[in-house]
Amino acid sequence: MSVEQAPTTGHAGTRRRDGKGKRIALVLGSGGARGLAHIGVIQHLEELGHEIVYISGCSMGALVGGIYAAGQLEAYAEWARKLEKRDMFSLLDLAFGWKGLFKGDRLMGVLKELVGEHVIEDLPIGFTAVATDLLEQREIWLNKGPLFDAIRASIAIPTVFTPHPYLGRVLVDGGLLNPIPIAPALNQNADMIIAVNLNAHSKRSRERVTELMHQDGEPAPGDGGATAADAAGEEEQGGPKVPGILDVVTVSLDLMQNSIARMKLASYTPDLVIDVPRDACLFYEFYRAEEMIALGRERAQETLSRQQD
Repeated sequence: MSVEQAPTTGHAGTRRRDGKGKRIALVLGSGGARGLAHIGVIQHLEELGHEIVYISGCSMGALVGGIYAAGQLEAYAEWARKLEKRDMFSLLDLAFGWKGLFKGDRLMGVLKELVGEHVIEDLPIGFTAVATDLLEQREIWLNKGPLFDAIRASIAIPTVFTPHPYLGRVLVDGGLLNPIPIAPALNQNADMIIAVNLNAHSKRSRERVTELMHQDGEPAPGDGGATAADAAGEEEQGGPKVPGILDVVTVSLDLMQNSIARMKLASYTPDLVIDVPRDACLFYEFYRAEEMIALGRERAQETLSRQQD
């Protein structure tokens, strides 16, 4: 088992089934529950006859990409569609101490039972999960060893999930440094690189976040330009309140990843970018699988149709 910080050659994959489809190196970005849109993107690419020969993924992109590489995406999609809001807490095991809110062991156990244990080198297509080495403060590419160790490291959102000690490192969510990991896909044996950006700009982004954070009695974030004194005065007058810890963490991560994703897309040039708006859902709304899968399919169809015109 090893980790790398440079491009590696993935599995070549099988030859595409006809002359129309292309060999795709697919980059799946991070974005919490919006990552369920990756399922719809993959489904549409397959329906068009394209062959996905390599996947690099970060956070939720690593989870969906790894499960697809293991050949169990449809089983996962069916399971995800059945999730309801009340099911979310049953999948999360509280962590004791101050390393994070949840350990993630229960969730990983459920996914392993659904998908099975796999070793990355034995997968039929190349796969890289991107994580962040917390102590050395650098991006880590995980492309060898147990699949679910790589996934668990890549989804370890700071504060939400405890860090994942692995191979002598302390690993957390790859989205801290690279929410859309294009670099691992650059030297693959593919006809084109398609990146799925879950942090695309939307004119309604702020309004949508405010609306969603008001649901179920959740407070909405105040104006970013207000001072602490202003915020305190507004609270006393019944104005905007300071959001809870989960909303603070998730909205802050979205803000950070939006900025980094723009820089990554400017630094690297994939052949095609499928944009999913960052206001599509909040980070933790995994019970909206049906909607997010449909959105991913819709965005993939729109983007690929424009390319053909």
